Amino acid sequence: MKLKKNAFTHAIAAGEKQIGLWVTLCSNFAAEVVAPTGYDWVVVDMEHSPNDYLSTLGQLQVFAATNTTAIVRVEWNDTVAVKRLLDLGASGILFPMIQSVEEAKSAVAATRYPPNGARGFSGTTRATKFGRVTDYAERVDEETSVILQLETQAAMAQAEEIAAVEGVSGIFFGPADIAADMGLLGQPTHPDVWKEIKATAAKLIAKGVPVGTLVFDPDKAAELLNEGFTFVACGMDAALLAKASDAALAHVKSKLP
Repeated sequence: MKLKKNAFTHAIAAGEKQIGLWVTLCSNFAAEVVAPTGYDWVVVDMEHSPNDYLSTLGQLQVFAATNTTAIVRVEWNDTVAVKRLLDLGASGILFPMIQSVEEAKSAVAATRYPPNGARGFSGTTRATKFGRVTDYAERVDEETSVILQLETQAAMAQAEEIAAVEGVSGIFFGPADIAADMGLLGQPTHPDVWKEIKATAAKLIAKGVPVGTLVFDPDKAAELLNEGFTFVACGMDAALLAKASDAALAHVKSKLP
């Protein structure tokens, strides 16, 4: 049995636009609600949700039955956590709050087996279909998505150097934390925030680096993709549920005397 090709990894490398969704409800049942939609990629978030390894596993199992690539945002740039998630079969890892070239190298190393990294080896994991995938060790590096998230002005100032680290698949901008770092806490859509993000993104795009982000406005997502971003998440499951719930109640109340 051969290792399955990671469509997302190869698509962003080829410059193909990828539309994504943030998954935070920590439920394989909730994941089944959005899985048939047909997003190119999703992020199962462990940083800002109550997800643990078992809930993450359940959601990975759901998306494995679709053509949607499931990336996991690990809580931190932690070698042990990354090892466990890759063994669970995560197709890629989104590393939050990368601040330097050294941290970028550490992130990549966490996804690589020795001598190229620090990932511990086990031949009988879900990732290898419990030992049945015969070329896993040889091909996993080329298939795994390694996405680094920049969330401060200091990190963005080093964006080109961070992106140049061997093994980095793409750079992801975190508007909420960038806004906070700029003294604009709670204002991720502020024009000054996007002026900084777009300026940094343009430098990376010019070098052929895939760049992505998360926004909560589908029109904004389309705008960014049309401007050269390669992978953009256009919403979050919890936010969509909250918005739809509020809208339904407000609509009914508006019809009452």
